[in-house]
Amino acid sequence: MNKEGKLMGHDHSHEVKNYNKAFSIGISLNIIFVIIEFTYGVMADSLALIADAGHNLSDVVGLALAWGAFYLAKKNPTLTRTYGLRKVTILASLISAVLLFVALGAIVWEALGRFSDPQPVDSMIVIIVAAIGVVINTVTALLFMEGQKDDLNIRGAYLHMAADAGVSLGVVIAGIAIMFTGWLWLDPVLSLIIAFVILISTWGLFRDSVNLSIDAVPNDVDVSSIKAYFLAIKDVKEIHALHVWAISTTENALTVHLVCACIPEDNTLLEEIEEHLHHEFSIEHSTIQIETNTEKYICSLNREENKI
Repeated sequence: MNKEGKLMGHDHSHEVKNYNKAFSIGISLNIIFVIIEFTYGVMADSLALIADAGHNLSDVVGLALAWGAFYLAKKNPTLTRTYGLRKVTILASLISAVLLFVALGAIVWEALGRFSDPQPVDSMIVIIVAAIGVVINTVTALLFMEGQKDDLNIRGAYLHMAADAGVSLGVVIAGIAIMFTGWLWLDPVLSLIIAFVILISTWGLFRDSVNLSIDAVPNDVDVSSIKAYFLAIKDVKEIHALHVWAISTTENALTVHLVCACIPEDNTLLEEIEEHLHHEFSIEHSTIQIETNTEKYICSLNREENKI
């Protein structure tokens, strides 16, 4: 609160784990695997392997975007970007989701064409390459498992890798089935299943990224509970101008006007409120303005006088 007792802003430091090593390992492993999978997919004439290679390539791009956003988010604020570049983490998540949807369309288009023109598949190559994919994608997913609960950007990387591990396992199963049954239609069917898995894993990321990019309330923040908390504070009569939005995929901000019976003499109340918002509602940055009923009346009167 300032000397006039009107406004106070608070910025909690938010320590984010360094994922540079995880990104570098994950990207390197997946680039190598994309090359292997695409090469052997062409050799085995397997649409499932080629489709999955395309999907993994889009994941490499997504990981690179997430890594770039993770780096830029650490840049210090400037006079023209007072929040720095933290919101690029949200934009990276959105772009990653869009890229996956593009890959999804390509996979579905090719799969539908294969139903009318099924091609023989070298099942053993499919099985071996897909099994390598299970290992690589699982290892990469584990690199991001810890951070995916708190960061949409990291969650995007984790979900893509976890989904890829499951898809690669499905390719192994399909390869074994084709080897014993000779049912070539299993290859395009599996491609459609891959597309469905991509859709499920990507839709939530896309929805959340869009919401955060237009300053919607983050999923982990309950505004109704925040309102109830403010109104339960002694001497707080009403609240207005309450806004909650995401600065980045890991940091949330809040502004609010509290109408109180009187203005506190010190900062104790505001400090308690800010700590509670930080620990209970994941609000990293809060700006709270204290008003009194009398001041509201005077401000309202002044506006009326200005009209005369």
